Amino acid sequence: MASTVPFSPAKVQMLKATNCHGHAAFGSCFAVPRTGLKQRSLAVRVSSEQEAAAAVRAPSGRSIEECEADAVAGRFPAPAAFVRPKAPDGTPEIRPLDMAKRPRRNRRSPALRAAFQETTISPANLVLPLFIHEGEEDAPIGAMPGCFRLGWQHGLLDEVYKARDVGVNSFVLFPKVPDALKSPTGVEAYNDNGLVPRTIRLLKDKFPDIIVYTDVALDPYSSDGHDGIVREDGVILNDETVYQLCKQAVSQARAGADVVSPSDMMDGRVGAIRSALDAEGFNDVSIMSYTAKYASSFYGPFREALDSNPRFGDKKTYQMNPANYREALLETAADEAEGADILLVKPGLPYLDIIRLLRDNSALPIAAYQKPGPRCLLYTSDAVNEIVLAAAPLPLKPVIAPEPIVVQQPAEELDLPRGGVAQVSGEYSMIKAGGALNMIDEEKVMMESLMCLRRAGADVILTYFARQAAVVLCGMGSAAK
Repeated sequence: MASTVPFSPAKVQMLKATNCHGHAAFGSCFAVPRTGLKQRSLAVRVSSEQEAAAAVRAPSGRSIEECEADAVAGRFPAPAAFVRPKAPDGTPEIRPLDMAKRPRRNRRSPALRAAFQETTISPANLVLPLFIHEGEEDAPIGAMPGCFRLGWQHGLLDEVYKARDVGVNSFVLFPKVPDALKSPTGVEAYNDNGLVPRTIRLLKDKFPDIIVYTDVALDPYSSDGHDGIVREDGVILNDETVYQLCKQAVSQARAGADVVSPSDMMDGRVGAIRSALDAEGFNDVSIMSYTAKYASSFYGPFREALDSNPRFGDKKTYQMNPANYREALLETAADEAEGADILLVKPGLPYLDIIRLLRDNSALPIAAYQKPGPRCLLYTSDAVNEIVLAAAPLPLKPVIAPEPIVVQQPAEELDLPRGGVAQVSGEYSMIKAGGALNMIDEEKVMMESLMCLRRAGADVILTYFARQAAVVLCGMGSAAK
């Protein structure tokens, strides 16, 4: 027995049984059907127990008057005697504690827990980062399990199709730029026919309703690997860099970007970009400022994905000190005054206190970026029943694992099958590593980590888990069963 629920392009809160696989689970789901596809229906399965109960409650054919006469005469079936569930043998018999308030009362059933849940998450809260390159083939990113540099004309479209099918409708683009196009001043960043503008135009042509975020920074385009122009003495030039960033943001807006996201951490760049966009008539293009971007050790795999590691030094003169808390308020006040529409904290999970700080001190939407971090690689060999842990550079510190750990040569020299490899790091990869080692339930920890970011105050989350989490939220993952 089944009933149907129309599948429409609208946000559905707490929808029951949101898939066609017989699950009866609760979750929030937002989905937009592909253009040209017929409207689909979702089946809600009714268990045999529910069917039996419905049969017991079938009408007997008596009139209202007859039923009322039975009620007046007290003719009812004898109620079943209440039987208190038995405690295990040896449980002490005590007088109940004299407590007026017992918080556990509101947690005693799934229905009560759902009714009083304070924080929710849906696919609409998730933004999927996409790495793109000029090639036609998708290239796996060694340091990030499950992530690829996508061919901008083929693999990218397939990934967006799949994400939209589970309700993810927001994407942020990060380009892998050929070395031949990199320069000290990053001029390729504002090439109107560059990789990012071409990709934006393609996406907007195929999926006009999606939200396209873009990254505004020079590091993917810089031959020095820094977010700004580098003077010969190693100083990052602020104002000259901002001038280049304004041209980059306008180029992206001209291609159709919905939200430009300056991640460079130069002073004054939000106001300058806002003025440049408005001067070109792009008043409706939003700015998501990387307001509190810390000089974190969690960025290694990301920089590998884009080949944007600094050629010298570090980024501590423009990114924030991880030890600082109040400084985030200064950045927040500046970005708000300059016209930011969204404030972003990066990384996410290690900086939940900063997310809450911004949430408590700003009315603007808050975004969090769940980042990867220092790289390692896990591979389980059934043949020798061991776990191989490899990384570059070596040596590695000891890691606790349920099986022996064998440290071998760097990952590039390991002859391992692609299907058995998971490179793990940081927020994203630590969860992947724990799941690969059966130390944690990857899916449940993934969902808990995202819920923590939401609970801290994030309105949207940039996460590589976006599509995987959306599958769970739409009732198709094991955590939703």
